[in-house]
Amino acid sequence: MAAGAHRWGRVVLLAVAAAALVAIGMYFEESLLYFPTRELAASPKDAPYGLEAEDLRPETEDGVTLFGWWIRGEGRRAVLFFHGNAGNAADRLVRAKILHDRFGLDIFLVDYRGYGRSAGSPSEEGLARDARAIYETARARGFPAERLVIFGESLGSAVAVGLSAERPCGGVVLETPFLSIRAMARRHYPFVPGILIRTRFDNGTRIAAVAAPKLFLIAEDDEIVPPEQGLRLFELAPPPRTLYVIPGAHHNDTYIAGGETYWQAIGGFLASLP
Repeated sequence: MAAGAHRWGRVVLLAVAAAALVAIGMYFEESLLYFPTRELAASPKDAPYGLEAEDLRPETEDGVTLFGWWIRGEGRRAVLFFHGNAGNAADRLVRAKILHDRFGLDIFLVDYRGYGRSAGSPSEEGLARDARAIYETARARGFPAERLVIFGESLGSAVAVGLSAERPCGGVVLETPFLSIRAMARRHYPFVPGILIRTRFDNGTRIAAVAAPKLFLIAEDDEIVPPEQGLRLFELAPPPRTLYVIPGAHHNDTYIAGGETYWQAIGGFLASLP
């Protein structure tokens, strides 16, 4: 009886340890990946933006209603802007205004599920579905694939890679991109076993399927995504591809630290597209 009880105790301890590891893995994913805020601080029409915009409510293939804006430009080329893991679309209006005013771009700036006024809660597959819905919304507004530029920053770089690997487009801009969530975990949370990390966002594998011209914007002093991950992703990407390392930039100040040269890099890339 004593031996049987001892074996049973070991089974219980192993089960508890396994459950604890799973809980750590789930906590890691939630704490690293998604920091949504619900309240929108502004809209494109508000001062100081003063942009002409239409509210959008795309519905995804699994029935989730998103919210965002179609910021009207000159109607020649549109950017699908996929933001990072914190805040919401309203926090990207400064960038959207510069893209609009400087390059005459239409911009589709729509929140992922669980962010801003979009329903649902974020997940890897959920964000992929959101991206497809936003892409089809832009197509329905009169933009053929060759006039769509897919722009992804940070976590949005994975959304952009996934979408452009599945759908044709005119160009792809990847700002502060990473290789994969597992690669990020090894850097920031080496104590978390990789087998427990369910979310992949495996840019390093998926980039091979992105045929469109690509611009990589790497922050030289990125304290969150190691610059070497973005450089390695650039190496793995098929041509055509362009690299710009933003001198002195950190993860969240790319266009501020980059200044005029940053915008020239984007402008040159846009001008090179058919």
